[in-house]
Amino acid sequence: MQRSPVKVLIVDDSAFIRMLLSQILDSDSDIKVVATAEDPYDAREKIKKYNPDVITLDVEMPRMDGLTFLGNIMRLRPMPVVMVSTLTQAGADVTIRALELGAFDFVAKPVTEVKEQLTLLAQSLIDKVKAAAACNAVALETIPPGAKPLLNLEQSSDQVDLITIGASTGGTEAIHRVIERLPAKLPPIVMTQHIPDVFSTSYAKRLNDEVIINVQEVRSPQKLEFGHAYLAPGHQHMKIERHKNELWAVLSDAEPVNRHKPAVDVLFESVVASVGERCIGVLLTGMGQDGARGLLKIRKNGGLTCVQDEQTSVVWGMPGAAVKLDATNRVLPLSQIPGFLLDNL
Repeated sequence: MQRSPVKVLIVDDSAFIRMLLSQILDSDSDIKVVATAEDPYDAREKIKKYNPDVITLDVEMPRMDGLTFLGNIMRLRPMPVVMVSTLTQAGADVTIRALELGAFDFVAKPVTEVKEQLTLLAQSLIDKVKAAAACNAVALETIPPGAKPLLNLEQSSDQVDLITIGASTGGTEAIHRVIERLPAKLPPIVMTQHIPDVFSTSYAKRLNDEVIINVQEVRSPQKLEFGHAYLAPGHQHMKIERHKNELWAVLSDAEPVNRHKPAVDVLFESVVASVGERCIGVLLTGMGQDGARGLLKIRKNGGLTCVQDEQTSVVWGMPGAAVKLDATNRVLPLSQIPGFLLDNL
């Protein structure tokens, strides 16, 4: 039985961008752009008329900004939304907020050579729209922020030197929900999230502002310390190395792995080499298979592993791939992962 094409509504105040996005999406036989809208008021009427499966939404628009409209959508008629954001610091800040509000994912819109650069992003946009249509819409519903951390550890861990976390689509919020429940007195946490450069800077800053643990983006070799979490930058792989008796995060400009840079597998495999069995590996929501093989290496080497379950994952690609490889000790709802970490330190 042939599936119906994914119905998409494009919302952007630029007629040129609406045309480009329409051409890109309509080039795929599994997608049909049913309408375009120049602002949220126009979009509201077309949502009622065309009942789209997915919306692409510009961040900056007249009459009503994209964030306000996104909040209205998620409150009144939740559906998958792919944000189209300018590749600037301001665009990054707004996009991170959009993900908190329940946006499925985003595409970074270039500010120069727009036609050429958007064409290069065509396959990524197509993949994200298809994934949005097939995502776990329930998991997109936002969890109220500000959850209290679990009880502090009474003593430092003598079994675990490092916690490592990987994520992709839906992962910015998933990581946030995990580390906001963790106390400060923890072994270092190292994290790779599939996210572009500039956006990773905004994301690390927002995390640092909202959780007890000190969160920073790694931009140069960094000694790892208790009570700190370290995020890979959006344009380089992050690896963990041991120098004498100290753990350091270092960066690599090597080729993408699993089409990603940074890649979760690169981080996980470096953790195996530097820490051995004295680590916990966690793989959260995300498209594709990145991190599954690395998690298997952590488990085979004696480390403890955990993945987010299908019910709470926005996309169960990466965690599902790890389960198929028998790479995980536990499969848990997102809300139970912080407790799992503390129970095994």
